[in-house]
Amino acid sequence: MNLQMNVKLAGSYTSASQKIRVITESWLADFGYCPTCGNDLKSAKANSKVFDFECVPCAHEFELKSKRAVKTVSKICDGAYSAMMQRIIEPNSPNFFFLGYDASFSVTNLLAVPNYFFQPSVIEKRNPLSSTAKRAGWVGCNILLDQIPEIGKIKLVENGEIISQEKVLKTWQKTAFLAQQNKIEARGWTLDVMKCIERVQSKEFSLETLYKFEAELAGKHPHNRFVKDKIRQQLQVLRDKEYLEFVKPGYYKLME
Repeated sequence: MNLQMNVKLAGSYTSASQKIRVITESWLADFGYCPTCGNDLKSAKANSKVFDFECVPCAHEFELKSKRAVKTVSKICDGAYSAMMQRIIEPNSPNFFFLGYDASFSVTNLLAVPNYFFQPSVIEKRNPLSSTAKRAGWVGCNILLDQIPEIGKIKLVENGEIISQEKVLKTWQKTAFLAQQNKIEARGWTLDVMKCIERVQSKEFSLETLYKFEAELAGKHPHNRFVKDKIRQQLQVLRDKEYLEFVKPGYYKLME
C-alpha cells in the first residue's frame, strides 16, 4: 500500500472538492480493499448517489468521506440530514470509509465503519442555510465519529502506519453479529452499552461499574424505565456473541 496519493489525477478540475474526490477515490480504488473479506474494491458507476465502491464477492457497499487532517477527526460533514436519517434505518445502507490526508496529500488515517454502527445519536443536525444562500433552508448533517464505539472505527491506516489486513478483517468480524439486529432501537442499546464498556478503560469490569452509566443511558432511551435490566440484558447479548467473557457473578471481561 502506497500512502502517497497522485495529485496529477485531478487534471483540469477547478473545484477543490472535485479534485479531492478524484484523488482520494482513485487512491482507494488502487490500494484499498474490502475490510469484510479482503477482496479488491470496485468503483461505483459514475454519478452514483448510493455508494462509491462495492465488493462484488461479498456484496458490501462503501461510501468514502475525506478530509485534510493529520489526526483522526471527531466530526465529518455529510449531506442532507433527512436523507441520512432515512438511510441509517435501512439494512442495505452502505458502510463508510473515512480518509484523512496531510498537506502533501499522503494518507495519514483510514477508517472503515460498518453501517450497523450508525444510529440517530451519531448524526448531528446542522442549522438551515440562510435565506441568501443558493439552497436557502437546506439542512445538512455531521457524522459524529466520537460517538461511535472505538471497536466500530476499524483502522486500516493509523497515523501514517499501515495496519495488517489480518487484523483489519478480524476486527470487522468481531462485531459482525450487530448486522443481525434489524431493529435500530435494539441495536442502539447494544452500541450504547459497548460505548460505556470502552469508557471503563479496563478489560475486566463489574456490573456495578456499568450501573454508574444508568442516568446517561436513561437520557438516551427515555422510554425505557428499567435501565439496569436493559444493561444486564445487553451484557448477556454481548456474552452470547463472544464479545464478552463471563468471569464470575457480576464480573465480565472483554474477549481478545
